[in-house]
Amino acid sequence: MTMLDGPTGLRFDDDSITRQKVRPGTVRRIIPYAMRYRMLLVVLLLTTVVSAVITAAGPLVLKMIIDDGILPKRLGVVVGLCLTIAGLALVDAVAMYVQTWCSGRIGEGLVYDLRTKVFAHVQRQPLAFFTRAQTGALVSRLNADVIGARQAVTTLLTDAVTTILTLILILGAMLYLSWQITVAALVMIPFFLLPVRLIARRLQRLTRETMEQDAEMSSMMNERFNVSGALLAKLYGRTDDENGMFAARASRVRDVAVGGLIYGRLLFIIVTVLTSLTTALVYGLGGALAIDGVLPMGTLVAMVTLLLRLYGPVNELSNMQVTAMTALVSFDRVFEVLDLEPLVSERPGARALPAPGPHGKALDVEFEQVTFRYPTAEEVSLASLESVGTRTPERGDTEPALHELSFRVPAGRMTALVGPSGAGKTTITNLVPRLYDPTSGSIRIGGHDVRELTLQSLRDTVGVVTQDAHLFHDTLRANLLYARPAATDQELVDACAAAQVWDTVSALPDGLDTVVGDRGHRLSGGEKQRISLARLLLKAPPVVVLDEATAHLDSESEAAIQLALKTALAGRTSLVIAHRLSTIREADQILVVERGRIRESGTHEELLAAEGLYAQLYRTQFTQQAPDGAEVR
Repeated sequence: MTMLDGPTGLRFDDDSITRQKVRPGTVRRIIPYAMRYRMLLVVLLLTTVVSAVITAAGPLVLKMIIDDGILPKRLGVVVGLCLTIAGLALVDAVAMYVQTWCSGRIGEGLVYDLRTKVFAHVQRQPLAFFTRAQTGALVSRLNADVIGARQAVTTLLTDAVTTILTLILILGAMLYLSWQITVAALVMIPFFLLPVRLIARRLQRLTRETMEQDAEMSSMMNERFNVSGALLAKLYGRTDDENGMFAARASRVRDVAVGGLIYGRLLFIIVTVLTSLTTALVYGLGGALAIDGVLPMGTLVAMVTLLLRLYGPVNELSNMQVTAMTALVSFDRVFEVLDLEPLVSERPGARALPAPGPHGKALDVEFEQVTFRYPTAEEVSLASLESVGTRTPERGDTEPALHELSFRVPAGRMTALVGPSGAGKTTITNLVPRLYDPTSGSIRIGGHDVRELTLQSLRDTVGVVTQDAHLFHDTLRANLLYARPAATDQELVDACAAAQVWDTVSALPDGLDTVVGDRGHRLSGGEKQRISLARLLLKAPPVVVLDEATAHLDSESEAAIQLALKTALAGRTSLVIAHRLSTIREADQILVVERGRIRESGTHEELLAAEGLYAQLYRTQFTQQAPDGAEVR
């Protein structure tokens, strides 16, 4: 990692991410977004032209007031020209209002278009993407970067037209009034443009680094301000350390921002000094010409006024290059996300999974020679969405998690997956709803390869309850309706009752309208898990995947849930992971997984009799629980 020196000795962290340049073709990709608002853009440009003409015409009217009205003492001319100035001011005011309205409609429409497109695109990314990307970095793309991109289409477009047109009109007026003073003013313009080229590049890098640092700080706040992060910091007594870490990141944001302000101010100072020197030059030359009688007094006043209006656009043109580069960085960062192709996508011509058997429930699941390796960081994520400088390989980047697995989950039956932690059980269940695609081999549901099916029909068919059931910060009703939005209140009650949680819900002051808090933390672990089971029962999918669905339940609740599940899973295909081996004794098939391979398969009794890994796991788990002298079976 290198450092970027600031003009006052400040130094800023910099690396390959913040040194990235705007990719070629970025400007060309902006055009389709702008063309959606072409009619508004036409109106915006027309009103901009009107404003530019009025800006250039004002000093000419002022010249006429002095030379044709005041000096000859013609009051009528003065009054008429003053009314003309007032009329132009009113027209300019209307034009500015229309500009603001059009700019707002275009800008906010563009923000909406980009945000919805990025959000939908991110939703299509595989699960591995979310395990690597920082939440704050993603939020930054949808907020700060999208707003910065808007500036490229609205503010810059308006400013560019206004500035260039005003510059042309003012130069034409100045040449008409006095070519000598105009030439003197033009000689100074290159001195305005040279500093900009030097400062713009530095500001572009600082802008990108500011975005990266802001995203990292936002990610830290997102992690520390949720219930789990706050609880962890308190339990381990790390609040002071957290404060120090946040202060360090905030200081980096501060230092980079200070550098940006200094460079921006430095540019303004240079331009101001050059403007003052040019104004002094024009006053001296114009004054000499006026004394000699070559230049009328009104023309001198008009030339000075035009000069001040000339260097306004020149300054804006100088700043515009800086603003354009920073805006293009924002657009480039948005396109960077949109260019990230999801590894799991719906194939062209994908078909919906046909309706299951005669009772609408039974579908078998089959794995055939399935090998799976977790994707590398380069395949699923962007360096700029991860913590800067901490992009490290994962175990899955180099080793397969599953090795040539072949097994069948019979339709309407329960198949259990058991084995040591890290054996690959959760990986298997993640492949069924196609959260990942296998590296080789195939997975079929009801005889259909999941990669040939529409994602919507596949997700409608497979229902999953994870070990850490997630609930949104919303009401219980909204969390349940997430499974089936058209469900009636009675169906919600029935699902809660089947999941053995209705007594708890009905006792709450607001019942189903109770807000569960961030990630459901207002509920106990068992209550939250039973709500997630109720959500599954409401969906009633033909294929059910349970990943430690009873992990947070006490013995009494577990027994009740097992009874509810036995009724709910009747006639449905189920794939169950359970560390508590007591919960899967009645499974129709038990698969013992170790190091990504199936070592044993059979029923509970068959596997105990085989005296293999399952028997070892079972006896290890229950030896200390059995009474003295009791046989562990």
